[in-house]
Amino acid sequence: MKTIGHIENLFTEKFGIPRQSGLVGVLSRIVLADEFRNPDVYRGLEDYSHVWLIWEFSANKEVPFSPTVRPPRLGGNIRMGVFATRSPYRPNKMGLSCVKIEKIELHTPDGPILWVSGADLMNGTPILDIKPYLPHSDSIPEAKGGFSTQVAWQTLQVEIPEHLLAAIPQEQRESIIQLLSQDPRPAYQNDPTKVYGVTYSNLNIRFTVTEGKLIVTNIQPL
Repeated sequence: MKTIGHIENLFTEKFGIPRQSGLVGVLSRIVLADEFRNPDVYRGLEDYSHVWLIWEFSANKEVPFSPTVRPPRLGGNIRMGVFATRSPYRPNKMGLSCVKIEKIELHTPDGPILWVSGADLMNGTPILDIKPYLPHSDSIPEAKGGFSTQVAWQTLQVEIPEHLLAAIPQEQRESIIQLLSQDPRPAYQNDPTKVYGVTYSNLNIRFTVTEGKLIVTNIQPL
């Protein structure tokens, strides 16, 4: 397969990236590889609202194949078949994400740029293909969601003291609050005394979680 480009955003490490696309409205841009930087590749895409991104789990370490994995939604303690999950550890390291088109810039120094929101990809992730989302066929309201709909994912209440909130650029605050509310901790960890850290842009955000509340304790510039 050819890599057609890569994504650029403020997710600088895997830890803390949303577990599914569409959960956090972070803005990303897709930069095409040189051979695909023809504005015609996006002709007609302005009439769509969403696209599918097909991409590579490029930051995964090589691990032996396992037919079962431990989904975070089940607390990380119950094993399910790999093909019944969206685990990043798969026979082929391919991801699929539905994202919203925010704008298309056809003529920039970096070629035609597709701006999207809701991506669950780390900065620099290789993009393998882009396909339009078709609501008449891609949306199946009566479809069953398996264990993903049987077990509710609880979001957290986020508390950031005013003196720490001031350290976050105004335009990044809402995205960071959304990101933290999704509970970036590993599913099997629930220690109220443990201090976790998630990196977003050039900030390392330290926090604790207790009784459904995430409290930011420190923000360190990188």
